[in-house]
Amino acid sequence: MRHRVYLSPGMFGFGRLGSYNYFVHLQRELTARFAAAGHELVTHVIEDLPTASIRRRATRLAEVVTTTATDDDPIHLLGHSTGGLDMRIVASPATRSIPAEWLAWLPRLRSVTTMNTPHFGTPLASFFATASGERVLAALSMLTVAGLSLGAQPLAAASILLGFVRGADRAFPFKIALLDRSVESVVGLVDDARAPEVRTFLAAIRDDQGSMLQLSPESMDLFVAGFSDRPGLVYQSTASMAPAPRPRRWLENRTHPWRAISLSLFFALHRITGDPDPHYPCAAMRATAPWAGDANEAFLARAVGGSPPLSANDGIVPVRSQLWGTLIWAGLGDHLDVLGHYRDETATAATPADERHHDWLTSGSDFGASQFAALCDAIAAGMLA
Repeated sequence: MRHRVYLSPGMFGFGRLGSYNYFVHLQRELTARFAAAGHELVTHVIEDLPTASIRRRATRLAEVVTTTATDDDPIHLLGHSTGGLDMRIVASPATRSIPAEWLAWLPRLRSVTTMNTPHFGTPLASFFATASGERVLAALSMLTVAGLSLGAQPLAAASILLGFVRGADRAFPFKIALLDRSVESVVGLVDDARAPEVRTFLAAIRDDQGSMLQLSPESMDLFVAGFSDRPGLVYQSTASMAPAPRPRRWLENRTHPWRAISLSLFFALHRITGDPDPHYPCAAMRATAPWAGDANEAFLARAVGGSPPLSANDGIVPVRSQLWGTLIWAGLGDHLDVLGHYRDETATAATPADERHHDWLTSGSDFGASQFAALCDAIAAGMLA
């Protein structure tokens, strides 16, 4: 049987830029697992507005499914980060803002998979919604593009960005121009054939920051109350957390300038993300939220070696904000490790470019091929079941 899966990126992710596909590793692994089970998998990557409002992104998703799933194939939705919220809005019976003709395929929908999705918000969104945070988001996005697609390590730009995230430079307006120039320097790493697409990507971030406001813990508190799950539909989630910063990590990377800077940058993001408001802890209220009850909590504790504190996160999203439906995989990993964007030193010159794993930022999670394989096993099994 043939299945279709729609993949939606989030935050500073992208669908395709030039020849590079953000979901390339996940697509390959899921396709192989469906084939091993005797099924064909057709994958579709949603070209979305990276930081637009969740409603706009969800409407775009519904439109793409409507125009491509013109047969009777079973449909699966998979969203990483903010992309998981797009999936939930589309699937929710409470959805009213999407034209009905773009939802005619919903009876064929079999599963919704959310990966490291901020179901209960993230404190980092409140930082990104500030004037300097908008530029930090653009700079992080460009580091992601350069790092994942080119394997580039723009040390100077990352150093400038680190100052903003730590907070020391936010009081000096002239530093904003410096950060803007660092973004341009990273854009310069991308060859001319792809530069127009990259500039369109950056413009979309600067023009519409709607999701950054919506992903604050206060806003997501209302989102949880307003959107219900579709009865009979499989909801499954993955969750990861990075290890708490330890001096040993810096000592291990002191001879690698890029790793040292990116580790510092990652843990600055980790610190902001790990500081929730007591009134909005980015976690389910267990008395009224059976989808994040004891089974998921026990699974999480087994996976990471004990019940993690509320401050635990993947550098972008608190770990308990990632729990929704049935938790099918959890472990140590940062926000992009789970998509196959981890450090891999086994690649050679003969390894095809689209099969190479490039790390995002050094997080100290030690996520690798075996963890990625187990995660993909769990996702495919849930979809096929």
